[in-house]
Amino acid sequence: MAANFNRRKFLLYGSATLGTSILLKACGGGETTPDGTEASTPDSEQSSAASGDTIKVGILHSLSGTMAISETTVVEAEQLAIKEINEAGGVLGRQIEAIVEDGASDWPTFAEKAEKLIDQDQVATVFGCWTSASRKAVLPVFESKQHLLWYPVQYEGQECSQNIFYTGAAPNQQIEPAVEWLMENKGEQFFLVGSDYVFPRTANTIIKEQVAALGGEIVGEDYLPLGNTEVTPIITKIRAALPDGGVIFNSLNGDSNVAFFKQLQGAGLTPDKYPVMSVSIAEEEVRQIGSEFLIGHYAAWNYFMTVDNPQNTQWVADFQSEYGDDRVTNDPMEAAYIMVYIWKQAVEQAGTTDIPAVREAAYGQTFEAPEGLVTMNPNHHLSKTVRIGEVRDDGLFEIVWSTEGPIDPVPWNQYVPDTKGFACDWSDPAKGGKYQTEGA
Repeated sequence: MAANFNRRKFLLYGSATLGTSILLKACGGGETTPDGTEASTPDSEQSSAASGDTIKVGILHSLSGTMAISETTVVEAEQLAIKEINEAGGVLGRQIEAIVEDGASDWPTFAEKAEKLIDQDQVATVFGCWTSASRKAVLPVFESKQHLLWYPVQYEGQECSQNIFYTGAAPNQQIEPAVEWLMENKGEQFFLVGSDYVFPRTANTIIKEQVAALGGEIVGEDYLPLGNTEVTPIITKIRAALPDGGVIFNSLNGDSNVAFFKQLQGAGLTPDKYPVMSVSIAEEEVRQIGSEFLIGHYAAWNYFMTVDNPQNTQWVADFQSEYGDDRVTNDPMEAAYIMVYIWKQAVEQAGTTDIPAVREAAYGQTFEAPEGLVTMNPNHHLSKTVRIGEVRDDGLFEIVWSTEGPIDPVPWNQYVPDTKGFACDWSDPAKGGKYQTEGA
């Protein structure tokens, strides 16, 4: 495992260090002409990004710090997608030049690197972030510069930016179905555990409203600073609040999960009585934590490595061919992989890398992804199938439940009173990022 990890770090850090030497032939747009405006305006950015024989794109994830456990593999998935597109002949005769930056699990660093990619490197678009804290940190940058971020991770919703395309799940495509399944199959008493930042806290606000509406009970709620591993007090509280067992809903992120699952098992809180439903634990995290500590626990995602379709079989084979036969794939990796292709398709349709044109062309784009068919909606989120998996002894997930097909995304939560009745539609200027639906 150490050899594979070091090889992965070399590939990723090598990419970040080489910067402009990473030439990948894909998604090129048509040429645009500088109009004399400032470098941060969309026209001049795209002129530079599409100049010469390449189009520059930014990749911005944590390659170091507590979130590197999850984000390094997302970079690999994005690089694989770009490489594949290149080898297939590119788009509109152009190549992609991928510039990789390390957000270092530090939110001000993410904002700083986003500005660098836009202003100095003058990229056509950015693929990046994992935590909602990092996304919130870069959001003002993308909005002030009218630039475009593609964000690949499930999140808490309650946001709909014209400058972000969200290719992970909205809460109604992950969190809400997981709560319903748990109440039907595992119990009605919940203890909420999360990292102390925007995603877990907002997600738990939604869960509390939903559980109350469905007649369940929240018996406890506790948080750890991101990266903190002092989980013993939380486990003590869980045992006290659920002496006879109950559901643990887990939104911890990063290294905290390693300590949490190991100590949970050590304390005798096993999944037969204390099933954990995670929304940030996938195959890569299971691999690094150790499957022996997670067997019998659950996760809710749109994609698992065990999805049975030709697209997934091919993708897993291609990924392992590129990075090693022992490697696993997971949901954020898959969402990162497909967002590169959706951007490519939008550029092809627009015939340019100009951001307003690409944004409009993205609406309605479909892709036969490893998870199944996905469609980009005018609210900048994908329609996606929802799945729940149980950790097996081989570290993969047995899919125990799924929706019949893709579920349309709902960014503004309908359980939370402040956002009930609101929706988002960027294809209609009269509606935009938040409007009240009829009859709401």
